[in-house]
Amino acid sequence: MKVTLDLDKLLQEGRIDQAEYDKLSQLSARDTGTLAFNILVGFGVVAVSGATLALLPNPITAIVLGLVIGGIGYPVVMQRQHRWMLAAHICVAVGALMFGGGVLFRWDGSPGAFLVVAAAFAVAGILARSGLLTVLAVLSLSSAIGARTGYFHASYFLGIQEPLMTIVLFTILAIGTYQLSKRLPAEFERLSIIAARASVFLVNFGFWIGSLWGERRPDGQVLLADWVFAIAWAIALVLAGIWGWRRNRRWVVNVVAVFGAIHFYTQWFEQLGATPGTVLTAGLIALGFALGLRALNARLSDGTPHANHAAGQS
Repeated sequence: MKVTLDLDKLLQEGRIDQAEYDKLSQLSARDTGTLAFNILVGFGVVAVSGATLALLPNPITAIVLGLVIGGIGYPVVMQRQHRWMLAAHICVAVGALMFGGGVLFRWDGSPGAFLVVAAAFAVAGILARSGLLTVLAVLSLSSAIGARTGYFHASYFLGIQEPLMTIVLFTILAIGTYQLSKRLPAEFERLSIIAARASVFLVNFGFWIGSLWGERRPDGQVLLADWVFAIAWAIALVLAGIWGWRRNRRWVVNVVAVFGAIHFYTQWFEQLGATPGTVLTAGLIALGFALGLRALNARLSDGTPHANHAAGQS
């Protein structure tokens, strides 16, 4: 267990004496030195692996090098050698990323390649207790069914080729990983919650794209109209918000608020256009919405009787 303490404040308040202050300071300095050493080792691993890939630009090289680097960190993680734990986690993470990049490049980003990468990231994330790799595993799974992001000059884009499948698949994954988190030890519970939250984002992205384009065949024929997604998204947000409020889940309430605002603005400007009047009206509504969200967050943090009662039932 790690505890953060302000030693200067504790000394001034008389809660520790000078001898205890000196002892704790020495222990802190030693841990800080170990942390710095681990960070330097991690940067060294990244630099060496990156340079090797630059000298031998081949996907097979990336796959093999990723397996080797990940294999170096794996025994340390499993043996729980705390002095080397950060460097070991970096090795596992870097190895997984290199392996994933090599697989995607070798097999041209095919759905099968993304499934292999998703499985590899999931396993590596569990071994390294890495939230980053857990999120990347979920995102890789979404890419297997056509989800894409991209960037060109001053522009970003999000592509969801199968919005309905994305909604269904990641709703199941979100519910499943959330329920699983209740049965896992703390260190794995965190990873399961992270996977559930990443899935919630993808569900909302599926609704967002669906509310604009609907569900279409490759030839452009509409299978499910955009207004169906828009209405279903609104209902899903309301139900999720009620659940989050009753269970005192502030993260869920805040996510519902964010995507509720996105949904509102998307439909508002799609239907009414971006004129000075519509922008002014939307801004005023957003300010009122923000004040309401602030009041709700304050109520949740204060621990109202309703919230406490609901939390006790969850």
